[in-house]
Amino acid sequence: MKNLQMVDLGAQYAEIKPEIDKAVIDVIESSMFINGPAVKSFQSNLEKYLNVKHVIPCANGTDALQVAMMALELKPGDEVITSNFTFAATVEVIGLLGLTPIIVDVDPDTFCVSPEAFEKAITPRTKAVVPVHLFGQCAPMEEIVAIAKKHNIFVVEDNAQAIGSDYTFSDGSKFKAGTIGDFGTTSFFPSKNLGCYGDGGAIFTNSDELAGIARSIVNHGMGKRYYYDRYGVNSRLDSVQAAILDIKLKHLDRYNTSRKSAADYYSEHLSKIDGLQAPKENPNSTHVYHQYTLVVDREIHPGFDQFHLQEAMKAKGIPAMIYYPMPLHIQDAYKSDRFKDEDYPVTNELCKSVFSLPMHSELTTEQQDYIIENVKNYFS
Repeated sequence: MKNLQMVDLGAQYAEIKPEIDKAVIDVIESSMFINGPAVKSFQSNLEKYLNVKHVIPCANGTDALQVAMMALELKPGDEVITSNFTFAATVEVIGLLGLTPIIVDVDPDTFCVSPEAFEKAITPRTKAVVPVHLFGQCAPMEEIVAIAKKHNIFVVEDNAQAIGSDYTFSDGSKFKAGTIGDFGTTSFFPSKNLGCYGDGGAIFTNSDELAGIARSIVNHGMGKRYYYDRYGVNSRLDSVQAAILDIKLKHLDRYNTSRKSAADYYSEHLSKIDGLQAPKENPNSTHVYHQYTLVVDREIHPGFDQFHLQEAMKAKGIPAMIYYPMPLHIQDAYKSDRFKDEDYPVTNELCKSVFSLPMHSELTTEQQDYIIENVKNYFS
C-alpha cells in the first residue's frame, strides 16, 4: 500500500502532468508572468464556473479577506462578527485593519457560525459578518443573509474550504459557495480542493462597484496606470499559478465527487463506533469535504486525548490532524475582555474532541480500509 498523506498532491499531479507541464511551459515561453493571458483565462473560467459576475484574483486567501474588507470601506472600531472555530486568518485581517473582531460560537453539527449567536452579538457598531464555510460545506446562509439584511450588515463569505459547494435556499434558488454575500473570498493554497503550486487567492462579487474597488486595491490602489484612487496593496495571482489553476478547475467537480465518495465510505464504517460522530451535512448545502472531521463524545470516552490519538495513528503510518486545537478567543493574539469563556460551549468542546483523517481525491479503498481498521482498534 502506498504511504498515506493528508493530501496526496504528487498523485494528483501525476494524473494531469501533461496538461500542467504544457500550461506552465506556455507561460514561461510567453514571458508574461504578471497579469498575463493565463490570469485572464482563469478569471473568466472561474466566473463561468461560479456563475458570478466578477472574480478578482489575488496573491492568497488572507489577502482576499483583507481586500474585501478594505473595499467595503470599513472604519477603525467598526465591529466584524465571525466564527470562533476557524483558521486564524479570518480574525487576523479584522485586527490588522483596525477593526474590532467579535467572535461567536458555532453549530455543533456543521461547525459553522450559529445564526443565533450571530444575531445576539450585533450592536450599533456591527458593520459586517464573515461566515466561514468550514471543512467543505456552507454556513446557514439563508438565516445569516436574512439577519444581515435586517440590520444592514455586509456579508463576506470565507470560502477557503468549500469551493464548488452548492447552497440551496428555501425558494429553490441555488448558488455556489462564495457568491451569496456582498463578497466571497477563497484560497488556492496547495492543499485546497482547488489548489495551485504556491500561494493564490481570489475575491468574488456580483457588484460592479465593489469589483472595481477591489481590482484597484489589489494593484496598489490604481485605476489607470500610475493614477492612484485609494490606498491599496500589492496582491496579484501570478500567471504560472493561474495557468495551473485553469487546468485544475476543469477537474474540480470530479475531485469533489471523489472526496464525497471517500467521505461516505468513511462514514459508513466509522459511524458504527460508539461515541464517534461522523460529519453531519447541512441539508441546504452540498459538502465537498475539504476535511473529514470526526467528533468524539467525551462522556462515552472520558479519557480521550486528541494528541494521544494523533501519535497512535502516526505510529501506524496514518496522518491525523487536529483542526483546531485551541479556540481563537483564548489565543494570545486575540484574547480580550469582550470574550467570555462561557459564551463558547460548543467551540470549547470541539477543540478538545475533533480529529481529521486523510481526505483527498486520490484515496484508495485499500488505504481507507487500513485507516478505518486502525481507528476502530483505537476505540475498541
